[in-house]
Amino acid sequence: MPTDEEPLPSALAAAPLAEESDEEEAPEEAESPASAAPTARPPAPAFKVSTFVYVFLGMLGLLMLIDTAARNQIATLLGISPANNGPLYYAIGFGSSYLLLTMAIAGAIEMLITAFAYNYTTDWIKAAKVQKWSSAFRKVQMDAIRSGKKDRIAALKPHQERLTRLSSEVSIAQFKGMAITWFLLILIYTWIGLLIAAAPNQIVSLGGTSISLTFKVFGYFPLWFFIFSLYTVPFSLVFRRVLKNYWLRRYLHDHPPASPSAPGAAGGAV
Repeated sequence: MPTDEEPLPSALAAAPLAEESDEEEAPEEAESPASAAPTARPPAPAFKVSTFVYVFLGMLGLLMLIDTAARNQIATLLGISPANNGPLYYAIGFGSSYLLLTMAIAGAIEMLITAFAYNYTTDWIKAAKVQKWSSAFRKVQMDAIRSGKKDRIAALKPHQERLTRLSSEVSIAQFKGMAITWFLLILIYTWIGLLIAAAPNQIVSLGGTSISLTFKVFGYFPLWFFIFSLYTVPFSLVFRRVLKNYWLRRYLHDHPPASPSAPGAAGGAV
């Protein structure tokens, strides 16, 4: 799980100009040729297996989206019928006899994996700090623009660059979780569609009414698509909320907030 390596300010100081002006007034010392050292090249980024997996799943999901044959072949590997008994069909297929139950379990598995992926790739503390800092920075930036002073606007430029960098890091972490979600979303939806198409009986009872899962709603979307979506949406909300709260509780346990010192503790020391 990513951690916040760089401390982030919870709010932006409104006037950071005094310290900078003092530094600018100090005389600059000429650098001697002996002290000037060649700038070392930054080390090449190390190969990360996790990054390769994220990119691979994202590209594979894109291929499955645009190529129907590839999408169906990959989904068929999971098993769609007793004649093609893959691992997922063996685990939750139930011989194509309980299609609604199979859809519910498949939706829970999909949303649980994606919730774990988002929780693993997202640093919730860093994301919250960046959001809070961004809100504070916008207020200071608007005040500087309204004042019309170019020096105040220029003084905010380093802070804006740092905020942009940190925001991009948070966004990249979210894209990593999205790559896994993208792949699983296409894979499981395709598998459910093929499973229902290969089932000998596609009629289910909904509210005492027998209806086919392949019935076209609005003349285009099959009924199973809406039913499966009703399964996945609440599972996604519940799993992500539970895992996020669990991660935050663990963070607070490992990083307890500093307790305020006693009033006379600081003054008693000489």
